[in-house]
Amino acid sequence: MSFEDKSIQCSDCGREFTHSVEDQEYYQSKGYTNEPRRCPDCRQSRKAERNGRSSNRSSNSGFGYSAKRQMYPAVCAQCGKETEIPFQPREDRPVYCSDCYRKIKPNR
Repeated sequence: MSFEDKSIQCSDCGREFTHSVEDQEYYQSKGYTNEPRRCPDCRQSRKAERNGRSSNRSSNSGFGYSAKRQMYPAVCAQCGKETEIPFQPREDRPVYCSDCYRKIKPNR
């Protein structure tokens, strides 16, 4: 299959960029079937943004999202210690700090 340089408009910044013969051959060797939608600069920015988020996985859901989880203040029903929990506490259900929860549910 022979390739020719293609001019493509970036979906992020709107600039025209060239999808070169070399790039097209590389895409084919990797099995990619779609042409790039972003220029090299926007692709690099997006990649850097994703890599920056993935390093914070312990503070979020682990899916690459950087939004902080909403935390709610609560008082432990076992020891009375003030704590924060990731859900809205309800009056009809007890809330435990992490230490007391581990004592109550040791297998988790």
